[in-house]
Amino acid sequence: MTTEPLPYVERPAAGTPEGALILLHGRGADEYDLQPVLEALDPQRRLLGLTVGGPLFLPPGGRHWYVVPRVGYPDPDTFNATYAQLTAFLDGWLAEHGLDWSQTVIGGFSQGTVMSYAVGLGPGRPSPAGILAMSGFIPVVAGWRPDLAGREGLPVTIVHGRRDPIMEIGFAHSARDALLAGGLDVTYHETDAAHHVEPRLIPELQRWVADRTPAAARD
Repeated sequence: MTTEPLPYVERPAAGTPEGALILLHGRGADEYDLQPVLEALDPQRRLLGLTVGGPLFLPPGGRHWYVVPRVGYPDPDTFNATYAQLTAFLDGWLAEHGLDWSQTVIGGFSQGTVMSYAVGLGPGRPSPAGILAMSGFIPVVAGWRPDLAGREGLPVTIVHGRRDPIMEIGFAHSARDALLAGGLDVTYHETDAAHHVEPRLIPELQRWVADRTPAAARD
């Protein structure tokens, strides 16, 4: 196992950014993997876009955010190290661009969803404008737990396939139920997909992302 600084691809906005959209890839992919999804979610380039690569290289290849001893329960050492590295990087990146989390939608696929939940719901963390959770779960890991107090109304969209053989649909049900119980504003999409981004939902997700940014709310 090797680690390195977080690589990233920054996609500029067409004009002055009205917010930011951050996407995190799944297990074994890289910082380029979700760039087409980012473009599809913000085709007018109203937002400053960012895709980030995980710090770990693990078998069978590609970048990873943490070691997986059991699906749903990340390895504490690698998860906590990545969580600290990722939050510091993203906080600094937003500050560098004069943006804050209230203007930022963060989301991901698979392991990227796990890390998006961690960044957006971690103890003491600022709430983002929204969380887009595709085919993932809220992690159960020693040293970290979600903090839902004071996050009432935080928008979260969950997308998960009933035929997912990697992260079964029960993870989506558990996340939905926990977030609803905490008073968050949950939009839930359950499809017949397997473990992939569901292309038929892109137009609806595009509208959801646009509605999360302050400028969109004023239009």
